[in-house]
Amino acid sequence: MEYEYQSEKEELESSQYERALLVGLQHETDNESFARSMEELKNLAKACNMEPVGVATQKSDHVHKALYIGTGKAAEVREAAALLEADVVVFDDALTPSQLSNLQKELKKPVLDRTTLILDIFASRARTREAKLQVETARLKYLLPRLVGMHDALTRQGGTSGSMSSRGAGEKKLELDRRKIEKRITELERSLKEIANERQVQRKKRQQARIPLVALVGYTNAGKSTILNAMVDQYVQDEEKKVLEKDMLFATLDTTVRKICTGNNQDFLLSDTVGFIHKLPHGLVKAFRATLEEVENADLLVHVVDRSDCDYREHMQTTKELLEQMHTSDLPMLTVYNKADRCEQGVEYPKLVGGDKLYLSAKEASSIELLVQTILDRIYEDYVQAEFLIPYTDGEVVSYFMEQSEVLESAYEENGTRIRVKCHKADRDKYKAYAVA
Repeated sequence: MEYEYQSEKEELESSQYERALLVGLQHETDNESFARSMEELKNLAKACNMEPVGVATQKSDHVHKALYIGTGKAAEVREAAALLEADVVVFDDALTPSQLSNLQKELKKPVLDRTTLILDIFASRARTREAKLQVETARLKYLLPRLVGMHDALTRQGGTSGSMSSRGAGEKKLELDRRKIEKRITELERSLKEIANERQVQRKKRQQARIPLVALVGYTNAGKSTILNAMVDQYVQDEEKKVLEKDMLFATLDTTVRKICTGNNQDFLLSDTVGFIHKLPHGLVKAFRATLEEVENADLLVHVVDRSDCDYREHMQTTKELLEQMHTSDLPMLTVYNKADRCEQGVEYPKLVGGDKLYLSAKEASSIELLVQTILDRIYEDYVQAEFLIPYTDGEVVSYFMEQSEVLESAYEENGTRIRVKCHKADRDKYKAYAVA
């Protein structure tokens, strides 16, 4: 058992928070992986306004079916929680309904698991209607099988008639709660389906306008929102278009889409998505599927990595696995190693390596300029130079090229308007009747 006592000053500063005792079970031989997971659990607890006051760990080849940890370790945790005056005990893995119920009885303290912490963070950070509905759906689906044991007032079975005649008062409440939750989940899923349909209409309009979509993906706190805000500062110059930017886990949850106007009709839509995390609950990935549809429909994924984090390779692997779950791992990808200025080994930046790896610092304008140019080179690689002679009677075609392509040169001649443009291959083929050999 490892105890972490705090100084008087630290205790005064943390008195406004719930005091949490963290518990982890090490299944693997990799000590570093387990240490990273426990450190992340500590950060999740802090993000929930809890103050970690101690850590208890156990090495075991298997999970105890009833208590997750062994009975002897459970007794140690109970004593430690009392000694450290912990208000809650937080476990690093997802607990089964029976384990949750048994642990609360054994430890005499409220018990939370990693999934609950993540759900609580999501609930407190959600801002848009869609994100709130997604979070509530995920929380209720997680709560439903865990209702058993949550009511202390379960009484003996009654003997009156009726559909719940053989149930005690507590069991009747349990059944009623279950029905309410199931009804609420149905209502939420109906509302989310309506929002998804609206989003699909908006997406079709964007596709018709042929504006490329670029999605920022990556581990939480890698700097995705910082990159979006830097592009807004440089190319949009509208403070209201910026999003929350903070050095913490899951600072932003809502998917944000901004149009980045770079000039010469080479614009693109930039989507900032929710960050990933190790052991992200599968149900949560599924719940946010509609929100993450921006990723599924992106023309380019920009995988943002915190290069200054010593665990950045593990974070990259986690992101890769979650993208595979979403069936988006085969989309074109640009890997951006952010925070290169914080690297102790002195990584050179801004620098493009191999065409698909970019080292930068999102805080510096030169890095953002190189990132934008790299994105443009990737998303507009299907664009070609073409020359057309368009009769004056077909002025709408000239207007189309003025709006949808980069006009390199134009001249008014006797037979019509001669223009040389950089346009999409599809537009070149569509208007090949006007093409100049």
